[in-house]
Amino acid sequence: MNEIVIGHISEFPERAGRVVRLGDVELALFKLSDGSVRAVENRCPHKNGKLSEGIVCDHHVYCPLHDWKIDLHDGLVQAPDEGCVAAYTTLVDGAGNVVLRVPEGIGARKVS
Repeated sequence: MNEIVIGHISEFPERAGRVVRLGDVELALFKLSDGSVRAVENRCPHKNGKLSEGIVCDHHVYCPLHDWKIDLHDGLVQAPDEGCVAAYTTLVDGAGNVVLRVPEGIGARKVS
């Protein structure tokens, strides 16, 4: 696993999406109200809505297109809908840096 510093925790507004690209995959990162940061693939499995533009409530994001509810801990779509998106491990280190853990060989660049 590679660890990539995405930014400082102070750069992440609470409950707002931030976009990061990993090769061909676009991720949505969210700072939750408890100060943790979660990362999921930036597309709803229903109609590919940009989750980074969704509304965050507790540890879920609601797709902006059709209001599908997705758990930011594991990427699972909540009932009655079905599906999932890839979820990635993040942590905030002692210096306040947001670190994203990704498979070997994948680089990242900040989009917004």
